[in-house]
Amino acid sequence: MGLMDFIKKQFIDILEWTESGDGVLAWRYPMADNEIQYGGSLTVRESQMAVFVNEGQVADVFGPGMHKLTTQTLPVLTYLKNWDKLFESPFKSDVYFFSTRQQVDQRWGTAQPVTIRDKDFGAVRLRAFGNYAYRIADPKKFHTEISGTRDRYTAEDLDGQLRGLMLQHISDAVAASGIAFLDLAANQVEFAKQLQAATAPSFEAIGLKLESVTLQSVSLPEELQKILDQKIGMGMVGQDMGAFMQYQTAQAIPKLAEGVGQGGGIAGDAMGLGAGVALGQALAQQLGRGLQAPPDQVSAPVAAAAAPAMSADEVMATIEKLAELKAKGILTEDEFASKKAELLKKL
Repeated sequence: MGLMDFIKKQFIDILEWTESGDGVLAWRYPMADNEIQYGGSLTVRESQMAVFVNEGQVADVFGPGMHKLTTQTLPVLTYLKNWDKLFESPFKSDVYFFSTRQQVDQRWGTAQPVTIRDKDFGAVRLRAFGNYAYRIADPKKFHTEISGTRDRYTAEDLDGQLRGLMLQHISDAVAASGIAFLDLAANQVEFAKQLQAATAPSFEAIGLKLESVTLQSVSLPEELQKILDQKIGMGMVGQDMGAFMQYQTAQAIPKLAEGVGQGGGIAGDAMGLGAGVALGQALAQQLGRGLQAPPDQVSAPVAAAAAPAMSADEVMATIEKLAELKAKGILTEDEFASKKAELLKKL
């Protein structure tokens, strides 16, 4: 090795970092046994910051620009090294570069349902998924709290920690927003804002700034979704108890026939179907007699619970349900025609 090669190896004149675009958040300049030339230049590009670390202690932080490395531009390091203002020898320090651009399209989601309080259901376990974006805002804090002395630290290395912080504050966000679960789908933007506000301090504690949060979907576990669907169905039926009973009968018949029919063979299937139809007809006839009974024969509890006049939409919906019962063989043609005529008079 020649003398010039030896000198070049020992003294570094220019320190800079060209990001490779692979999600690197922090990168340590490869110093080996080299020393930085006093008066050399440090180039920090836009969306970068640089940190000088001397003997494990953060000495100076540099923002974008070209910096001459002298006692004037390294005041903290100068103090630590006890340099005289005229001292101009090479020095040894670790230099870390940090990317301060936004790390976008980071995914967060609930691997398991998260239990939250809800003003409609009391408590629900929901799943939620979305994106978020962040950037390094305080490289000194990020270095001391997260990246440390590693040669490089990537967004992938940090992903699990940040995802946990997002999920940790979902309950806080729902409570702060005051949005019921049933309204979350229509208020995704507001929920995302509350989640960002609840999570941002945890990001700041490790030198990051949470720039944005989005909510893409929110849902219940399958077993709770079935209960919700039942409640929605009851809400659609409303106070029309006759239509609700017919609807329940139509829904129960296939299950009853299937259960009885599991006895085996064609005879068992026929028996199951016959039992289901017989039960459905009995319920429909009882319901019909109740609807046709004169006012003086209606019991007090039934009269007290009488439903208000049906709207045109409710009449048509009931006729459609009756038609389904007729098609299943639960109502005869005459019974269907009689009920239909009675309902049409209400229009």
